[in-house]
Amino acid sequence: MPTSKNKVVDRFSNNVDLDGDGIVTQEEAADFNSQTNPNDTAKQNYTAVKWGNDHAQICLGNIHQKADVTAGILLQASEGRHRFFMDNDGQRKGWTSCMSPGNFQVSCGFDNEEPNDSMFLHAENGNILIVATNGKIRMQATDIEMIAVGEGGNKGNIRMNATENVSIDGKKVLVNAKNLYKLVTSGSAELIANSQMKLYSSIIRAVTDGCAIKDSKNNLQRIQRANQATSFADPTLFSYS
Repeated sequence: MPTSKNKVVDRFSNNVDLDGDGIVTQEEAADFNSQTNPNDTAKQNYTAVKWGNDHAQICLGNIHQKADVTAGILLQASEGRHRFFMDNDGQRKGWTSCMSPGNFQVSCGFDNEEPNDSMFLHAENGNILIVATNGKIRMQATDIEMIAVGEGGNKGNIRMNATENVSIDGKKVLVNAKNLYKLVTSGSAELIANSQMKLYSSIIRAVTDGCAIKDSKNNLQRIQRANQATSFADPTLFSYS
């Protein structure tokens, strides 16, 4: 049968049970609490309780290995890296952490219908990070929607950055920009339509580097120079005005 006991914290110069008789007296507890921590962040307590057997253990008030955080509750399997804990203090105060050496799986929505919101992850403040250090991130659904609702120039944006390629493959690729859309490359650009291509605008201007040295009568050199410095970071540089 699993047993419970007071957990003796041994990260200090003196043990709480000074005489080693297995009984912590009030005098011994008072002496233990009067000790100075070996560093400013080391935690101590003499009320931690543990239940366990060869399969797993449950700890209340467990102090983590570095002695910097106290876990209100710790669930740990026989594999030490397989654990769940809710921390009370230190740099992880209020944290809930789950670690596993193998897979982590969440499954839900068995009794729901397609329109229902079956799984909800919400961060009241701060960011949500999904990181695969040595693998891929896949999102699969009947539809995928990405919505940015921030306001102002620094918010409300969706950004995609890739060290190599960004590939889009679909029956239709539709882009609707209310004010401006811009495609820029420092190399070559190709537009290919094997059936037909339509271009429409109230005004179409085409400029080459032919006016780089000597300006044209339409003053197109300003457009050529502006676009030599074109950058994705500053769309105002790309201008025909």
